[in-house]
Amino acid sequence: MDYRKEYEKWLHEPTVTDAEKEELRSIANDEQEIAFRFSRALSFGTAGLRGTMKPGLNAMNTHTVAHATQGLANLILKEKREQDGVVIAYDSRNNSPLFAETAAGVLAANGIRVYLFDSLRPTPELSFAVRELGCVAGINITASHNPKQYNGYKAYWEDGAQLPPEHADAVATAIAKLDIFKDVHQISIQEALASGLLTIVGKELDEKYLARVLAQAVNPQAIKAVAEDLKIVYTPLHGAGYRLVPEVMRRIGIRHLFPVEAQSEPDGNFPTLEKPNPEYPTAFALGIDVANRVGCDLIIATDPDADRVGVMTRTKSGAFRTITGNQMGALLADYIITAYKKTGTMPPEPYMVKTIVTSEMTAKICAENSIRLYNVLTGFKFIGEVIKKQEEAGHGTFLFGFEESYGYLKGTYARDKDAVVATMLITEMTAYYHAARNDPFGCAGRFVPPLRIPL
Repeated sequence: MDYRKEYEKWLHEPTVTDAEKEELRSIANDEQEIAFRFSRALSFGTAGLRGTMKPGLNAMNTHTVAHATQGLANLILKEKREQDGVVIAYDSRNNSPLFAETAAGVLAANGIRVYLFDSLRPTPELSFAVRELGCVAGINITASHNPKQYNGYKAYWEDGAQLPPEHADAVATAIAKLDIFKDVHQISIQEALASGLLTIVGKELDEKYLARVLAQAVNPQAIKAVAEDLKIVYTPLHGAGYRLVPEVMRRIGIRHLFPVEAQSEPDGNFPTLEKPNPEYPTAFALGIDVANRVGCDLIIATDPDADRVGVMTRTKSGAFRTITGNQMGALLADYIITAYKKTGTMPPEPYMVKTIVTSEMTAKICAENSIRLYNVLTGFKFIGEVIKKQEEAGHGTFLFGFEESYGYLKGTYARDKDAVVATMLITEMTAYYHAARNDPFGCAGRFVPPLRIPL
């Protein structure tokens, strides 16, 4: 690709805004930057698109979003699924609402039915909505836990999982054949609404999603038993968990939830964080301040699109330490099995799923409890594939799936990791072991200490 020619093309393209052209002119003497932006297009793969936000082919902007959406639209039209529709969600990042509306305008211009959330939502709710609405596909505008300069575009298929390789390849092939300006059909969001092809969705789907999340509780009585005593600090890290996570906590009976106020409102600039990633201890600095002030031993953080969750706990020395993704996955797996056994509600043919790069501790836990464990390739879509195959085969009950990168799922309502349900389960587990610590022989008449995982 002649990157200089492509650069000039953008400078003379009518649909490129004056502000974008001014920014492009500012790099006129920076050959390396021009080459970076225009020597290749942003790659579309099974994880969709991800890049820094600026004008250019190799970046996230309305033009590359529209280009990718036209590729997805071509696949949908080829399969004659336009009436099934596509649902679109987005997170708290800068330009996420704009990119979501851009994608909606492209789909509607192609005669494809569109459902657009009225404001930011957690990624797992998008996965749920694809299935709930019977859509052929879904789009989520998010760059997960990356720095503020980034945004991304995740595409989902009808099962609620991210695009399988064959469909991702089909979209990538279509994109490669399309001119980013001439071959993209697009109308405004106002025109899409007027056409009748665009429907705005919101609270009604929230309630259905929350009902499915709450149904994943294994032992709700555990929280009620210690509700007066249990304190938890929560931060959404300026992201999409800001509303639904506290709502779930309220509905399960948590009475002492302490928000990190400085991080409780959505903000794509992430002003209190260098990286909004709950895997990093630095993301918990303000949460630790709150926990020390209120006398709390547990801090929960969700990332900007609320699909990953991180936890810090107070150690015997009084300092806070991170519970890693592997550790939390093993803790939850063990707790879920323990709680089902305690309540006598273990479902038939139970199984769990983990990725091959995840700790083998869960394999030992499953083996000791006669729970089948599937080991899959890295990526939550492969966990979703196991769920789909088991459902199609008509046997097996999915108990829990996770990957070491702080992603967990219980339930089949979604096919992506869900920090909302994970937060609920972490809280239930905490309540259970909190009670067990105070009354170690009160759990079915046997001593049930928490799983020992070195911190």
